[in-house]
Amino acid sequence: MFEFLGPVWGMQRTVEILALLLLLLGGPLFVAYTRPDVLDWRSANHAPTNILPAPAAHDGAVVAVMAARAWGWRGAFAVHTWIAMKPKGAARYDRYEVVGWGVQRGMRAVRQNMRPPDAPWAGNPPMVVRLIEGAAAETAIPKIERAVAEYPYPERYVIWPGPNSNTFVAYVVRRVPELATELPAHAVGKDWLAHWFPLAPAMSRTGVQLSLFGVLGLTVALDEGIEVNLLGLVIGVDPLDLAIKLPGIGRVGMR
Repeated sequence: MFEFLGPVWGMQRTVEILALLLLLLGGPLFVAYTRPDVLDWRSANHAPTNILPAPAAHDGAVVAVMAARAWGWRGAFAVHTWIAMKPKGAARYDRYEVVGWGVQRGMRAVRQNMRPPDAPWAGNPPMVVRLIEGAAAETAIPKIERAVAEYPYPERYVIWPGPNSNTFVAYVVRRVPELATELPAHAVGKDWLAHWFPLAPAMSRTGVQLSLFGVLGLTVALDEGIEVNLLGLVIGVDPLDLAIKLPGIGRVGMR
């Protein structure tokens, strides 16, 4: 009897492994197959999209958390995030982000104003993740500047599991209460916690997060819902918004 059950258990385990691989890689494979490919980042569109309030017409302070699909094959799995901000009365925005290009040649990973604040990322259109204006933005800007200066990995970039561009933005968001928001579920690297400490508030400040080196973790929060991090890829459900979160695709649902 037990000799018969051995192959059955083995087949069940194989099916479970294949189902997990499909869950983790199905979304990225779908994105890779369906999205247009930018063949050369040097000729890609980096012009402003004008989706942020224009400084000439908007005197007040503005802070935006931005995201766009990552470059090349990485874009099948993840978005790239950055922060743009404009103090009250300023004539332009400042853009802060982490970039891996040139780090091995001694360049800093943290870059300022490498692109216009709302420009596409390697041709991929940007979106606004979080926008704050007025007094809240004025209060947030010096805190953001301080968090950028204190970021613990200014000269380090690791595509996976981090620290990368999304690790940087998540670090800043966690330290600026006015920025409280959930980053896109497919912002791979957002769950890498500074100094490898495994516990932190959720980025929305409505729950808690447990993360082991950015490759295994769990977030439970009112805004995020439940997010399970497996190998840096997030699978989740947000009951309040009737949404699910899938690797490579991100949030699918009412919001």
